[in-house]
Amino acid sequence: MEIINVVTAIASISGLGVVFGGFLGYASKIFAVEEDPKVGEIMGVLPGANCGGCGFPGCSGCATAIAEGKAPVNACPVGGAKVAAKVAAIMGVEAGSSEPQVAFVKCNGTCSNAKSKYKYEGISDCVFASQLANSGSKGCTYGCLGLGSCVKVCDFGALSIVDGVAVVDEEKCVACGKCVATCPKSLIELVPYAAPHKVQCNSKEFGKAVKEVCSAGCIGCKMCTRVCEADAITVENNIAKIDYSKCTGCGKCAEKCPAKIIL
Repeated sequence: MEIINVVTAIASISGLGVVFGGFLGYASKIFAVEEDPKVGEIMGVLPGANCGGCGFPGCSGCATAIAEGKAPVNACPVGGAKVAAKVAAIMGVEAGSSEPQVAFVKCNGTCSNAKSKYKYEGISDCVFASQLANSGSKGCTYGCLGLGSCVKVCDFGALSIVDGVAVVDEEKCVACGKCVATCPKSLIELVPYAAPHKVQCNSKEFGKAVKEVCSAGCIGCKMCTRVCEADAITVENNIAKIDYSKCTGCGKCAEKCPAKIIL
């Protein structure tokens, strides 16, 4: 009798499993959301870095956005022009031109150029250190703290700390933008890879105040604006700024800059 009860129980459970399994299988077909086949095709040509540089949650998010027309075919900064061309072919559109970019650190406040207000011996993290007194130990409150938060988030080994300042290896940089988002001082920006000149300072102070804390800072003298015949460089908030769409690469701004902060 006991054996019959056990067999009956097993048969009942098995039967219920079959019924529920069939129901779930039917429901999965009824409520299934069809994925655009282009998503899979685009995923097949993306590099798979999942760096987030495109602004979407990983490569799958980027592929979905492109397929839905919510992102351009060149949305992937890691893949560059080659991947953009392949994605464009899948989408049936022209790839267009996309000027390569690279990260640039707007600071030359090395250990020899910049003064320190105090000796920092805490957590090796720029975001944390910037919350301390005077926005960190560096004399210039706008300068690179050199603790490597940008180095840690770079998946491509394109950043390193040299003499107290972050330095970008342009050949490794894919312009994903993670370092830009991480820097608490907003010192890193994406510039055209072929940019002939760059301003290596981010201080908003003027003249004497700059020189008191760093020998390699922009003093806002506007000499660069006076010699630029293309009107490509202006001084905003006491710092020189280059409009790369106008810059001809003549080099006069770098030549005449008394602080020598224009590369």
